[in-house]
Amino acid sequence: MQNLTIAQTLTMSSLEIAQLVGSRHGDVKRSIERLAASMVIQLPPMAKVENKQSNSPNRFSEAYIFEGEKGKRDSIIVVAQLCPEFTARLVDRWQELEKQLAIPADPIQMLNDPAAMRGILLTYTEKVIAPESKVEEMAPNVKALHRIAKSDGGMCITNAAKELQVRPKDLFAFLRERGWIYRRVGGKNWMAYQNRIQSGYLEHKISVVPCNDGTDKIREQVIVTPKGLAKLSQTFCLEPA
Repeated sequence: MQNLTIAQTLTMSSLEIAQLVGSRHGDVKRSIERLAASMVIQLPPMAKVENKQSNSPNRFSEAYIFEGEKGKRDSIIVVAQLCPEFTARLVDRWQELEKQLAIPADPIQMLNDPAAMRGILLTYTEKVIAPESKVEEMAPNVKALHRIAKSDGGMCITNAAKELQVRPKDLFAFLRERGWIYRRVGGKNWMAYQNRIQSGYLEHKISVVPCNDGTDKIREQVIVTPKGLAKLSQTFCLEPA
């Protein structure tokens, strides 16, 4: 009988990463979430995986699943941030997985190997369940984002921070660091970068305010549009009311 090549995508869980680098799984997951919130990596899907090193009756844990070339790249960034000295160990593990995938599988041998069959079934189950649960989990947020993006009017950055449930100073810092706003040399007012205005995320509002001495003062203000608020809410995980 000819050898059979099983078409699958390489995956690695956050639990396996924790075991490779000798860190707590919770610390690894928090590092992943922090990097995803900063848009350094893409937040991977989550699924239940078996902790083979545990003797507990409940050996399955919720873990993030890194998949394919994108997952490989993101997982290396996570380890480089968490435990730089173990980066080479993670790269070696990915290469080991790639070599295993390159070897054609003998179907008869696989049928006689319960562990191999269980691994294939678990991988298939994770691939089916993870996207379905992710879609169901995100459905309310997607509806909320569409509702926000289509609404009329904008708001100042301070009010936008209230909508996003973050501190105003954190939102100002985020917008400055990500190239949304800036200040002219010697200026006090925040300005919106032109590319953010062209994208429809920000507007630059100029108003004339009368002063007590009879003169007028020009006031400049950055306005976050509904589209911009929807974009930011994806980063700050805005929950619909």
